[in-house]
Amino acid sequence: MTMFDRFVLLLTGLTALYLIWLLLSDYRKAESKPTQDLFYALSLAVLFVAGVLLIFFGYEVLQSPWVVIVSVLIPAGLSLGLVTEFFPKYGKAYLAFAVIGLIAIAITRFTGPERLATIVLIIVHSVAGLVIVATPIFAVRHGKAPVGFVWLTVGGVLIGLGGTALAFLKMGRQLLFFSADVVFLILAPLLLLMTLAFAWGFIKKLKTA
Repeated sequence: MTMFDRFVLLLTGLTALYLIWLLLSDYRKAESKPTQDLFYALSLAVLFVAGVLLIFFGYEVLQSPWVVIVSVLIPAGLSLGLVTEFFPKYGKAYLAFAVIGLIAIAITRFTGPERLATIVLIIVHSVAGLVIVATPIFAVRHGKAPVGFVWLTVGGVLIGLGGTALAFLKMGRQLLFFSADVVFLILAPLLLLMTLAFAWGFIKKLKTA
């Protein structure tokens, strides 16, 4: 990992911390406490911690099964917040899916086989990614969120792309042109762009709340 990567990851962490502060402030001042803010803040807190671990330990830390398991909370938390906010009647069912998915990832990650563990990871990531990509578009089209909220879709595409590329590498395969060298070259900037996209989307929405 280069110093540039570490600097970019630092910016990512600071952006995540700022977003956490915004979301928790919105939660505290709201009369009917918006549970989705807590789910959003959880995913961003995990993103911050993951960035700190990468800064200090490099990309080798991604080999740790604990890091893989916990990092699933980033897309899972964001997608759970979106479902809770815009499809509340499906909130409990999606929470059950997220918990079962996390447990399945943990079990397969430690007991194997590795291919099964990777497939389970891809399934959970894909479902969460689709929710993150599709829900903001739905919310904007139906007037439930400002146009700027669609930036979460952009962030969802980036997180899905990065997560899927890493998962394919775990299986010893390559997603399109995303070789190991390419993935680790763009991973830090990708995380920053993803976080900035989420930040813009959330800021636009909180301003109109």
